[in-house]
Amino acid sequence: MSRPLVPPDWLEQAIAIARGAGRILRAGYGRPGTIDYKGGIDLVTEFDRRSEAHVRAELARRFPGHAWLGEESGASSFEGPAPEFRWVVDPLDGTTNFAHSYPFFAVSIALEFAGERALGVVYDPLRDECFAALRGAGAWLNGVPIAVSRVTDLTRALAATGFAYDVHEKPEETLRFFSPFLSRVQGIRRDGSAALNLAYLACGRFDLFWEVKLHAWDVAAAALLVEEAGGIVTDFAGGLMPADGFEVAGSNGALHAELLAVLKEIPRLKR
Repeated sequence: MSRPLVPPDWLEQAIAIARGAGRILRAGYGRPGTIDYKGGIDLVTEFDRRSEAHVRAELARRFPGHAWLGEESGASSFEGPAPEFRWVVDPLDGTTNFAHSYPFFAVSIALEFAGERALGVVYDPLRDECFAALRGAGAWLNGVPIAVSRVTDLTRALAATGFAYDVHEKPEETLRFFSPFLSRVQGIRRDGSAALNLAYLACGRFDLFWEVKLHAWDVAAAALLVEEAGGIVTDFAGGLMPADGFEVAGSNGALHAELLAVLKEIPRLKR
């Protein structure tokens, strides 16, 4: 393995911060409080904001001078050159699930160094499952090393995907990436948290994942989990995954060529 980009204790600190945010979400589960809408079906709860406030305050205290990108508060600004370190945070990935008391959501925290993913944490507070990865050192679930599955037959693969928030306005865009897989894989799950879906891919629960129109905070931590667990994450043509998550194709590696072959049959979206 290559040398980690950041000290290992930074990962431990990120884990502690994620667990703290998870305690906030766990306390609010079943009573999400005030719910606002950022779009037709894109909502935000008061616990999104509470979780993000906790993470941001802890990161500012422990890592002063680092840049920030959070789903609810946006990007930090600096006079002069931007710092090489940037934290990318989704304080509650799976907000719709949380608002409906559906138990599938997580806190996602990633750190980038000079644009490269250096560490990632995805924490599921209800199951107390903490997925963590350090570039060049591996990936773990609650401290135990994890690896992607060994499935080599697409028809035996359990896949996961998601629907974009504009699905009501553009349902055909969602269906064009969903329908071709129905007869090609063993099963498809769609459960509303890209970060957890990719974490499950990293530990072998899923074999494939694809989705469009995600955001950096959805995938920054979880993509590193997959890579450090031995999997592959790219765009739909097999190139680098866009940092903003516009196209995400993830697999256990053994199935990646077949995943891309199906995706290449489908007209790609324009930004």
